[in-house]
Amino acid sequence: MENSTITAALLGLLEGLTEFLPVSSTGHLLLAGHFLGFDSKGRTFEVVIQLGAILALTSVYAAMVAQLLLRARHDDAARRAIVSILLAFLPAVLVGLLAHDFIKTVLFETPMLIAVMLILGGFVLLVIDRIAPPPVHHDALALPLGKSLAIGLCQCLAMIPGVSRSGATIVGALLMGVEKRAAAEFSFLLSLPTMGAAVAYDLYKSRDVLDFGAVWDIAVGFSVAFITALLVVRWVLSYISRRGYALFGWWRIIVGTAALLALSFGF
Repeated sequence: MENSTITAALLGLLEGLTEFLPVSSTGHLLLAGHFLGFDSKGRTFEVVIQLGAILALTSVYAAMVAQLLLRARHDDAARRAIVSILLAFLPAVLVGLLAHDFIKTVLFETPMLIAVMLILGGFVLLVIDRIAPPPVHHDALALPLGKSLAIGLCQCLAMIPGVSRSGATIVGALLMGVEKRAAAEFSFLLSLPTMGAAVAYDLYKSRDVLDFGAVWDIAVGFSVAFITALLVVRWVLSYISRRGYALFGWWRIIVGTAALLALSFGF
């Protein structure tokens, strides 16, 4: 009981810490679960604790989203912003529906692939942080619809664990001239429908094998993920505005390399 609770807390901490950073929370969770020997039937634990991170993000952006919805009744700019986010969300819906089973049964069960993608994504972040074109879009709620759709297509790359949903969307946005903070903020707003739909669909698809027997462990992981994600979301926008993405690129490379070495030695 004690060991499983500690493991649940560690995994919840990892989920909350990495969900909204461009480092791949799914990749970190799957690798940590592999090395800790942690396995939940139907991936119930991993799916449910993501709700903690979603709830944290929702609480941070609740006022903005509520105001946007209220303004949409009489404000063309607000309606356009909502369409922009939904348009970016659409590609992930299509790819997720078509490839869900392959992603869960093949990609999620390949630790070596996850480690490699962490490393490659780290180098991409380091390069893009230096060579991204000068920003021409500074408002996350005023992106051209075509660029919003393109960012949504980039998000689909994150179906491969280790790529990072936020990393893929942020890199895509930076390449299209979106300012660093605005890129992160658009990524956060896009994650609300994306993560909410992904978790709901995952629970539905796995309904026959879900195991809620370890309710205490799930509650611990959920609570820790919520608190940690709440702190990270409030910090990360400020950090990115001042420092960019290099730290997260090096983070990915170090974690991916360590995992690759451990896997090579049979761990």
